[in-house]
Amino acid sequence: MTAACPRNDAELDARLSEPRAQTVDALARCPGDLVILGAGGKMGPTLARMALEAARRADGPRPRRVIAVSRFSNARAERDLRDAGVHTVSADLLDPAAVDALPDTPNVIFMAGQKFGTSDAPARTWMMNVVVPALCARRYARSRVVVFSTGNVYALTPATGGGSRETDAPAPVGEYAWSCLGRERIFEHAAAAGTRVAVMRLNYAIDLRYGVLTDIAIRIWRHEPVSLAMARVNVIWQGDANRAALELLPHADAPPFTLNVTGRDALPVRAIAEELGRRLGRPPRFVDTEAPDALLSNTERMAVTLGTPSMPVATLLDWVAEWVREARPLLGKPTHFDVRDGSF
Repeated sequence: MTAACPRNDAELDARLSEPRAQTVDALARCPGDLVILGAGGKMGPTLARMALEAARRADGPRPRRVIAVSRFSNARAERDLRDAGVHTVSADLLDPAAVDALPDTPNVIFMAGQKFGTSDAPARTWMMNVVVPALCARRYARSRVVVFSTGNVYALTPATGGGSRETDAPAPVGEYAWSCLGRERIFEHAAAAGTRVAVMRLNYAIDLRYGVLTDIAIRIWRHEPVSLAMARVNVIWQGDANRAALELLPHADAPPFTLNVTGRDALPVRAIAEELGRRLGRPPRFVDTEAPDALLSNTERMAVTLGTPSMPVATLLDWVAEWVREARPLLGKPTHFDVRDGSF
């Protein structure tokens, strides 16, 4: 039986922020405060809340501090985090003095970066994705650091070939992907000097308000065509991705430990759209030709290290369809999963 879909933002955020036993154990193995750099984006708030709840279960009545750092252009997001018990610091991570003033912590989640807008402002993307990591890697040289990266650092691979492995040579396409490889290289350099690092190559987290499945459902609901240019995709429930980030802390090492984090299956976009169309009562229309290759990641190392994601794809399809059909809130941030030339 499919679990009931969250009915509103509060219920959704609660689902996305729920740690599992392995998450609690990971924090128990990594004592001390935790800072989340770039916590104001799509994933940061729920990851911070999950970290705090896991810390409470791991630490008892006097849990460590979980500190969310962001420019917090959305004042409500900062207020909600504070109300939940997360400490917040408003800071511009491009300002070296602001970075130097951040609190000392033995545990760091680095998720600052820029993707969309790269085509219009490539210099800003390189500053955010390379210069900011350099400043933060220097500041937290003695910490263990989990670094968010992306599957975009890989080349397109055969759609039925199992996806790119962590040992494959990077082959970025476009300035965004190259800048993300630059971020990895910055932390790789830090690890050579002793910083413990884990690199999390994430692609396509799903949080009903955004994500590949939501993009497709919105197009179907609005009678807009669905592109088949990227014929297959990996997706992962954002709650599972949040857990993975925290559970990677004990694996931070020098040289860096790198892990693909996504769903196990390479889902055919056509089949996803047809399933969503059935749930929405509106048959999808398709454009473009299904290419023989796609941006896909192999998750065998993830299965061994962290286990497989807990959220079934069928449940995600049910929830996304209900969320879109009932006109619940959306973030208005499409993934552009069908882009093949790296232009974002």
